[in-house]
Amino acid sequence: GDILDDYLRTDGIWIFTRNKQFYKTNNEKECAEKCEAERNFTCRAFLFTGEKKQCLTLAENAKMTLTFKSMGAVLYEKKIYLLQCKRGIGKNYRGMEAKTRRGIPCQKWAEKTPHIPNYTPEKYPNEGLEENYCRNPDNDEKGPWCYTMDPATRFDYCNIPDCEGQVTYTGEGDCMQCNGEDYHGEVSRTESGLECQRWDAQEPHMHGFTLKHFPEKDLKMNYCRNPDGELRPWCFTTSPTKRWEYCNIPRCTTPPPLSALGSQCLSGKGEDYRGRIAITESGNACQGWNTQFPHKHGWIPDRYPCKGLEENYCRNPDGEKRPWCYTINSSVRWEYCAIPHCDGTEQGTAGMSNVPVQVPLSEECYRGKGQSYRGTTSVTVSGKKCQAWNSMFPHRHEKTPDRFPNADLRDNYCRNPDGDSSPWCFTTDPSVIWEYCSLKRCHDHTQE
Repeated sequence: GDILDDYLRTDGIWIFTRNKQFYKTNNEKECAEKCEAERNFTCRAFLFTGEKKQCLTLAENAKMTLTFKSMGAVLYEKKIYLLQCKRGIGKNYRGMEAKTRRGIPCQKWAEKTPHIPNYTPEKYPNEGLEENYCRNPDNDEKGPWCYTMDPATRFDYCNIPDCEGQVTYTGEGDCMQCNGEDYHGEVSRTESGLECQRWDAQEPHMHGFTLKHFPEKDLKMNYCRNPDGELRPWCFTTSPTKRWEYCNIPRCTTPPPLSALGSQCLSGKGEDYRGRIAITESGNACQGWNTQFPHKHGWIPDRYPCKGLEENYCRNPDGEKRPWCYTINSSVRWEYCAIPHCDGTEQGTAGMSNVPVQVPLSEECYRGKGQSYRGTTSVTVSGKKCQAWNSMFPHRHEKTPDRFPNADLRDNYCRNPDGDSSPWCFTTDPSVIWEYCSLKRCHDHTQE
């Protein structure tokens, strides 16, 4: 797999660290290789700045030190050092627990008092024997342990929870279909083992994802949910240094309900249309969903397994007025398709010529100032979740859907209702009123 798969990426964040090394690299992968090969210290994370091609390998991650916003910087944290739980016997446990199950502090692995250790960092350099953290260098079946500071007790085991134990699978309720929009299970830990914050709590992170604002999204207890069209369920975490994170929900083995098989004609907005029309209403052939030419886009079939993004057929994966597709005409990014109505009437296309052409949802780039952007990105440059436009919490504002009816201020999606330089949103962080969104400008040369 990709070397970056072992890292958790956070955009727009810098961390304060004393122990670091500078390198010049061309990309993030090369920087990750520098981290893997670092011999000056244990590399837990690295920072990469795209403009300067600067790579910093770090001894600390966001759990261990202060973080602050930094435009253009990308933080990659090695996942193994974020986990506070163990898998199996904990051979790869690299958490920071430093006391035994009875509460006795651990002896440092490099020290010789009160016990002379058999396992030292010099003898076992790949076993993570740092400081006095619990480890399992000898494959002990009872899990991580340490030498203790009690002269009468040479070593003892540590109380490290099982990662598998954090997720209690109860059949189909604890797996997800599609992108987990309808997930109602009880997983309440993130993919790195952090406990989720309750949705009705505002500590340690204040936010606007409440039952009042999202009544249909089943935001109860501290269970992982996907209320805002993310790739999969997530939650705010109870760690003050990690605002939110995805959860590791397994995909269900049974197929989605039969209703997802869809219709061969147009009913409603055509979100369940699964017919084979692949030409737009003006006669342009559709671009295949699996291709990025001539138009780059974010509707990648593997990411959205239940949207029916097969071949180049017209679809409505994003709640548009009706099915559409990207076109193979490089000067026409996308258009609606003419799909026959299920009741037999012709689909009316009159007046469509004066409908402003909008970039369909899930675009990962914007044009001009992004006033036509209609994607589903809802994260700012520093990784903050966006506040819903119809919400006044945590920030009161006047950019409401009724005041800006043509700006498509739906849910908490990034928009540019006021002619700013690029799409933005109010944030769910009470200390930051608003930020620009984590979006790039489109670079292809098609007409606006």
